[in-house]
Parts: sequence; structure tokens; C-alpha cells
Amino acid sequence: MAQIEKVKFVWRIVELVVGGIFIYAGAIKALDPIRFASDIDNYKMLPWMIAAGLAFYLPWLEIFSGLALILRRFYLGGLSILTALVCVFTAATIAAKVRGLDITCGCFGHASQNWSFSGHLALDLTLLAALLALYFKVGSGNRLRIAV
Repeated sequence: MAQIEKVKFVWRIVELVVGGIFIYAGAIKALDPIRFASDIDNYKMLPWMIAAGLAFYLPWLEIFSGLALILRRFYLGGLSILTALVCVFTAATIAAKVRGLDITCGCFGHASQNWSFSGHLALDLTLLAALLALYFKVGSGNRLRIAV
């Protein structure tokens, strides 16, 4: 029984950390949507009007999805949205690198401005792994309790 509680505690920590990262990242972007629109535009994948619209919408989506993980309300919805966002962002980052664009991601505002491509990619893949692990936990919740 104590082992089950330890496993639940570890999963809860993962939820809090991942949710907190997205709340923080979303809040930084929500405070300066024009700068975030410029960061989106630097990828040269979308027209300016769409980039500007996304810059006002995406930060709040990240914040509410992060809160869904932490508060465990609309959990699967938040998890699905964050997983999709990380996948799209990772693909866009790789596409920009392949096209030779030297960009900053804008994911953490000025704090991530000087990160290398490999640093961005490592963060994206780590977040994706954590999100997929949370999906696995939800999908195998009954099996996990039996196995532990």
C-alpha cells in the first residue's frame, strides 16, 4: 500500500511541474502578446494576422491547460491540448532550423532568448515525454494499481 502512495506522489509531482511550466510560459507570453506575435512570425510559417491572433489566444490556452493538470479538472482535455501544442511547436522549431532560420522560441520570454537549438529541442522532448507518461498513467491507471 505504501508503494502505491509513493507512485501516486511521483505522478502528482510530474503533474504539478508540467502544469506549472505551462502556466509560467503562458503568463510570460500573455503579458507581452505583441512580442510573442513577433516570435511566432519569426518562424515564417504563418501570415502576420494569424500570428498576432495566436499570440493573444495561445498563452491563455497554455495557462488554462496547465491549470487543468494541476487542479485535475478537464484533465484529459488539458493534457491533450498541451501534448498537441508541444508537438506542433517541436515540428515548427525543427522546420525553422532545417530552413536555416536563427530564431528564439519565445516560449519563456527573454529567459529563453539565448538558448541553443539543442537546448530548445531537449526541453520540448522532455515535456513531450512527461506529457506522454501522464497519458500512459491515465490509460493504464487500473493496471498500474494492480501491478504495484
